[in-house]
Amino acid sequence: MPFKALGLDPHILQAIQEAGYTEPTPIQSAAIPVVIAGGDVIGIAQTGTGKTAAFTLPILTRLTAHPVPQGQRRRTRVLVLAPTRELVAQIEENVLAYARHLPLKIAKVYGGVGEKPQKDALRAGSDIVIACPGRLLDLMGQRCADFSQLEYLVLDEADRMLDMGFLPDIRRILNQLPKKRQTLMFSATLSKEIESLTHEFQHAPKIVQIGKRSNPAETVTQLVYEVPKHLKMALLAHLLEDEKMQMVLVFSRTKHGADKIAKKLEQGGVTCATLHANRSQNQRLRALDDFKSGKVRVLVATDIAARGIDVDGISHVVNFDFPHIVEDYVHRIGRTGRAQAIGDAISFVSPDETPDVRKLERFINRGLVRKKAEGFNYNMTVPFVPDDRPERRNQRPFQQQQRRPQGQGGPRQGGSPSGQGGGRSEGQRRDNRRPSSGQSAPRPQGQPQREAQSPSGARTLWNRLTGKK
Repeated sequence: MPFKALGLDPHILQAIQEAGYTEPTPIQSAAIPVVIAGGDVIGIAQTGTGKTAAFTLPILTRLTAHPVPQGQRRRTRVLVLAPTRELVAQIEENVLAYARHLPLKIAKVYGGVGEKPQKDALRAGSDIVIACPGRLLDLMGQRCADFSQLEYLVLDEADRMLDMGFLPDIRRILNQLPKKRQTLMFSATLSKEIESLTHEFQHAPKIVQIGKRSNPAETVTQLVYEVPKHLKMALLAHLLEDEKMQMVLVFSRTKHGADKIAKKLEQGGVTCATLHANRSQNQRLRALDDFKSGKVRVLVATDIAARGIDVDGISHVVNFDFPHIVEDYVHRIGRTGRAQAIGDAISFVSPDETPDVRKLERFINRGLVRKKAEGFNYNMTVPFVPDDRPERRNQRPFQQQQRRPQGQGGPRQGGSPSGQGGGRSEGQRRDNRRPSSGQSAPRPQGQPQREAQSPSGARTLWNRLTGKK
């Protein structure tokens, strides 16, 4: 079915053609006519199948069919809520492309950047507002937004927003919106628990579902490499020697883990960028732009930060840490094989992660293919490297507890139970407090001076304690 048969506005059809799209995806073919017809809708489809266009195109069509009377003050008619800044930016990019021939104003609202431009955009009036719940709620509390004329509400990645703890914020936002509106919820997954909550937000919604709920895209080849945890970094470097791994997205469970992976890859000559919550918004946007443009070959990300990554051409997704939650796995590997393209998903699985793999296999009702990396030495030994995290640099590898001689000191509160013995007086405790600025603290005898202010210092101290030269 071509886009022309879906009842879209001619100006939108022109923008779709200019964007290079010829045929709608299954979720678009199924959802667009239902949304145009009116009524609440729940859309469920695998990641990468075009859900953003499935709600954007029909809403734009309805806006053009009922324009605001000339001379009337512009008010927000559409509110789209999304869980992450990256997804907000991605939705805005798509809306701008589809509405390029329409006289609409669009505003985006999210944290991590200054409030003033967002306040100005809301106060000036925007037809469409795309926002993260937290920042939007803050600005609504400052009376910057006017949703009195709101007609359409969209909850994108609805399951993830609720999983991430946005439910209280969403409830507070919805309580301030007009009751008469069209509410759309779109997601790759929608658990029974989450689905039960839709009754709070929607009225007799129509369900549009493409494919099996929560199952990964069929165009993605899924492989499992069983490898000890200490060899994961070496295995990743080995696999990246393959030139077919041109555009690789690596998932880490933690922010520190993502930084560590990126640092090791950079040391090995692999161009790399990171995407996680500790990065500023400008850093995150720059990382995405560099990844899209090919300046960097590998993007290392955490689950939350990677939400909304919509990059064409990702050849491989690597689960460096296997996720505990099945839906996270589905979303991760959905970053490749998008829009019917072919992609590979590789999971590194250490023995302690095996139960999570079995849970996933039971959920999708099929086993994942186990594979051995050709030419990789699974029996290699990796030299010990002291932890160089900033919070660990000032800690000695071994915290040597010195026993107090008998009769000296009692409980830590000071002295013996009778109040006599080796306990320090109040004056002594006061003298041993942290020195004020500009004073140097006396170093107790018998303790090595702390040299671990840098990775090299950490190694020097480690060698001294272990007797190595």
